[in-house]
Amino acid sequence: MNPLRCDRTEAWAALKGHYEAHGRDLDLREAFARDPGRFASLSVEAPELFADLSKNLVDLATLRFLQDVARECDLERRRDALLAGEVANLTEGRAVLHTALRAPKGVASPFNADVHAVLDAMLAYAERVRADDGITDIVNIGIGGSDLGPQMVVPALDAFCQRGKRLHFVSNVDGHDITPVLRGLDPKKTLVIVASKTFTTQETMANAAVARAWFLAGGQGVNESDIARHFAATTTNVKAAAEFGITTTFGFWDWVGGRYSLWSAIGLPIAIAIGEANFRALLAGAHALDRHFAEAPLAQHLPVLLGLLDVWYRNFHGFTSRSVAPYHQGLRRLPAYLQQLEMESNGKCVDVDGHALPYGTSPVVWGEPGTNGQHAYFQMLHQGTDVIPVEFILVKTAAHPHADLQTKLLANGLAQSAALMLGKDTDSARAEKAPTASATLDRDVLARHRSFPGNRPSTTFVLDALTPRSLGALIALYEHRVFTSGALWGINSFDQWGVELGKALCNDLLPRLASGDTAGLDGSTAGLLKRLTA
Repeated sequence: MNPLRCDRTEAWAALKGHYEAHGRDLDLREAFARDPGRFASLSVEAPELFADLSKNLVDLATLRFLQDVARECDLERRRDALLAGEVANLTEGRAVLHTALRAPKGVASPFNADVHAVLDAMLAYAERVRADDGITDIVNIGIGGSDLGPQMVVPALDAFCQRGKRLHFVSNVDGHDITPVLRGLDPKKTLVIVASKTFTTQETMANAAVARAWFLAGGQGVNESDIARHFAATTTNVKAAAEFGITTTFGFWDWVGGRYSLWSAIGLPIAIAIGEANFRALLAGAHALDRHFAEAPLAQHLPVLLGLLDVWYRNFHGFTSRSVAPYHQGLRRLPAYLQQLEMESNGKCVDVDGHALPYGTSPVVWGEPGTNGQHAYFQMLHQGTDVIPVEFILVKTAAHPHADLQTKLLANGLAQSAALMLGKDTDSARAEKAPTASATLDRDVLARHRSFPGNRPSTTFVLDALTPRSLGALIALYEHRVFTSGALWGINSFDQWGVELGKALCNDLLPRLASGDTAGLDGSTAGLLKRLTA
């Protein structure tokens, strides 16, 4: 029997009553004025991470009501079942064991020996590539999880990357992606990694074919036999890779979902960039957070508290999106990575039994690194008509020598979270001078333009430094948070059937773009096809 869905619990009814009586109108400014200890009581430590939850629209009572929902939904037992390898992806009949990929060698698990055999072989190959002065450029060809994870991690850990090896990432089937990457590279000094679990992914294999043709056209001395040295694959389809000419392959298992795969052989470009010791530290940081996920009590359980906040904001306050603002340029691809992790996992409209859900699930996740985002979309965060919770990620110690820049960066991050909460009333705006304002504008009108409602929620994460270990913990934190909210919503967070229809229609349309055949198409698609083929 499936566990209770959150809206079918007695605790949910109690939470609704609490929201109506107290939660709907909570004012953060008043909450801090009433409770000098609010910051301390609503901050949480986890491995490698500190989280300030005090600027969220909750108090301790709200969190207790939310935790009651989690308990009645049997969240802890469901977590234990996930970690034990019980089937969690019900529609595909699969376990979900990405946590097994970062468990230390010797941990009791039926997969531990196989995982470490592949890991050791992959890392040994990565070290050989790192030592090969004849290879200067590595091109990773993948899409989705086979691209987003490595493409996010490599720049994040730039301070730990080997100099003299340039990493490039190609994912889009649009030729404008691969063309500028290959332009100027020397085929004789390039390693191409083809990342496709089945070695059939349409976009990946199309780009791999382009890379293969580019390599073979590389001039005198380049021939088919050289593909074995200059191409590798992370795939389980060894036969198809061999037919392509690839003899170096590293596989993984059907319980590794794409959006959880950077910990597997898909992490090969990461390992080449940062080396074996640092890749193992990345795994160790994630494993430390896995232990927190498995053992922490609910009141101090960071991924659970974040997942509960997601439910609180989505289903009670009606907030439909969340912005992620990492104040570290290395984390510039983190929002894109989290889009797939969360929206592909929890963007579902039916529960595990296939029944339509009466409430919203995944919010839209988006963002840009600070301070760039401040000069782009923060205007809407402060004065727009929608309330959008923001997650700030601050890194205490920089990996560069420019102390003044780091101080300015941290000051900006702190200022933005404070400004979202505090706002500015019209009296304060009226009392200020605005040098760029029109001198003819009525003072009260100007004050209304320059006032901010405030009371807009945010969470701030603090990392002491951005290291392989702390990044591993941060990524695992978001993974377990997604599980938490998905479990309470009663959905399968580990399938992605919503991408299938578009793939099928694409396969039907491909020959039509050559033939111009529009039979059976809807009017819009037929008209567009004619426009594109005329």
